[in-house]
Amino acid sequence: MSRIVNVGAAQMGPIAVDESRESCVARMIDLIKQAKSRGCQYVVFPELALTTFFPRYYEEDISRMDAWYETEMPSIATRPLFEAASEAKIGFYLGYAELTPDGHRYNTAILVDETGRINGKYRKVHLPGHYEHEAQRPFQHLEKRYFEPGDLGFGVWRQHNGIFGMAICNDRRWVETYRVMGLKGVELVSVGYNTPDLNTSGDEPNHLRMFHNHLTLQANAYMNATWVIGVAKAGVEDGCMLIGGSCIVQPSGEIVAQAMTLEDELVTATADLDLTRLGKETIFNFARHRRVEHYDIITSQTGAEIPSELSNAAE
Repeated sequence: MSRIVNVGAAQMGPIAVDESRESCVARMIDLIKQAKSRGCQYVVFPELALTTFFPRYYEEDISRMDAWYETEMPSIATRPLFEAASEAKIGFYLGYAELTPDGHRYNTAILVDETGRINGKYRKVHLPGHYEHEAQRPFQHLEKRYFEPGDLGFGVWRQHNGIFGMAICNDRRWVETYRVMGLKGVELVSVGYNTPDLNTSGDEPNHLRMFHNHLTLQANAYMNATWVIGVAKAGVEDGCMLIGGSCIVQPSGEIVAQAMTLEDELVTATADLDLTRLGKETIFNFARHRRVEHYDIITSQTGAEIPSELSNAAE
């Protein structure tokens, strides 16, 4: 059984506030056509790939933001993407805002197989930003206002003869994201993101935005012996610059392909899923080397707490 998958990171340029879903879908279909011409079997699109990053806008009445959410998937507007990908026999990851029938709001991604069937769903767990309008910021980051923390956990699914997982944007910064999937044998993690080049919460040098983006993807690929595909929506969107840097990372932690623009761009690589075996069977052989008796604090405590009695230096 072949364990080689030709994969694509389908970066998208900015989406204007008044750009229709049909326009976004047409852009993605063009990337699917490019992917087919390069022999791709699996393509990753960004977080919130159907709309502008609307959490940068404050609205007191959250129901007035309903137009940014999807109430069904596929919908009339998105079905052509499913059909184009199915015709090309390409599976894909797609990020979007989800409004459930019972009124819950999530930052969501789906995993679609090569027949156009939805194989898995993930809802973003680590929501960044803030809840209320903060006037001192040059733009808002209101994900905590418009989304609930995901309720599905970090699942994995069988796809393309491998074990695939999903995460969204800020999830990539948290080691727990990958380790939970790593403990389920994950071999390829897809991560869509919309990341501003400015940290409005503090005085952070601009260059660190891209450095941390790649650092988290590469380090966690290595520490969990998995492929990672990180895909951006990039460029100046409604006056806010979003970083690009979409990339494909192999289990060694090395970037094997990277986008060079801030526009719609497809970068591809041949992912041999068997490359995950070296790490999983040796240095990161979890069954052999993990010491869970010392890790209980990870799930029993959230914030950092300095012990009341610190250990003294070695005597």
